[in-house]
Amino acid sequence: MNNHKTSTRPKVVEAVYPVNPVDYHGLITYTALPASKLPMERLDPFIFLNHHGVQRFGPNNKGLPFGPHPHKGFETVTFIVEGDLVHKDSTGFESNIKAGGVQWMTAGRGIIHSEQSSAEFMRNGGNVDILQLWVNLPARLKSSAPNYIGLQKDQVPDLTLDNGSVTIHLVSGLWEDRKAPILSLSDVHLATVGFKEGGTVDIPVPGDHSVLFYVIKGNVTVNGASAAAHNLVVFGAGEQINVEATSDALILFGHAAPTNEPIVARGPFVMNTQAEIDQAYQDFQQGKFGGWNH
Repeated sequence: MNNHKTSTRPKVVEAVYPVNPVDYHGLITYTALPASKLPMERLDPFIFLNHHGVQRFGPNNKGLPFGPHPHKGFETVTFIVEGDLVHKDSTGFESNIKAGGVQWMTAGRGIIHSEQSSAEFMRNGGNVDILQLWVNLPARLKSSAPNYIGLQKDQVPDLTLDNGSVTIHLVSGLWEDRKAPILSLSDVHLATVGFKEGGTVDIPVPGDHSVLFYVIKGNVTVNGASAAAHNLVVFGAGEQINVEATSDALILFGHAAPTNEPIVARGPFVMNTQAEIDQAYQDFQQGKFGGWNH
């Protein structure tokens, strides 16, 4: 994230959207984006956000239900708050990221991947609390080579503020000129921010950037508006966000310049035209996303 200190106008809170859970193959899922009253383009490049959990899985469970499937035209960022996640993809890569870690995958011109629980988790059980965000790529980057970065908890640096009451877990971009471990293709700034009750932070953001603000746990006041767990906050004009935690809390925060391009999303593909979507399905069916050798 990038702290810009040129303005202190508070960003207007346009709406706070509560997100209701649904059952997805036995997995409790909150789909914060896209929202029924919020067009996909409104928070571009942040176009999709699923929050799975918190949910307790008993011993000898089946784990997460995300077997091999394709993607093209965007990036996925997965935050493992609790549980673990085994990533496999058609480039032959495999990793197991545990609680506190992050997965960043560039689908680009096309990839097949799966995201499932480890054998250990399925045997022993435990809590699942996992979020997946889709970040749109501009047209000039939609044919980028597929790539995957997996960060364990100790590879996600922390920035501590407000006498230890606020901890920013840096994922991508900059914060006060401090580089996060991932510098994204399209200058996306992302972090999770943990609060102790009463903790407060001011976050400057460029006025022309889209802002992602989702409450994972707890309760906060943001620019005078109350937001609770599973709430998505949408902002209007301004450049300053003040957050105060009214309980222990954890939020997902990001900002980035919108692509300002048409968005056509169909299933696992996000492109600019329907013709490109049709081509993506054809490319997948012709095996151009690689093989599955796991």
